[in-house]
Amino acid sequence: MVQEAKHLIERVQQEQITVLAKKEIINGFLAYGISIEEVAQLLDLTIEQVRLASDQKSSTST
Repeated sequence: MVQEAKHLIERVQQEQITVLAKKEIINGFLAYGISIEEVAQLLDLTIEQVRLASDQKSSTST
């Protein structure tokens, strides 16, 4: 049971790192002048997901 809990915690942490990395990549692409639509296509995301990631970055930096 404890091993399963540790494994679950590690998996959640890895997923959080992946989400943070994607946000950084998204914002880097957008800063480079790539359109939201192109970023979504490149990363196999929806346009809404790209918008949400870019909105979260701008709201946390102000």
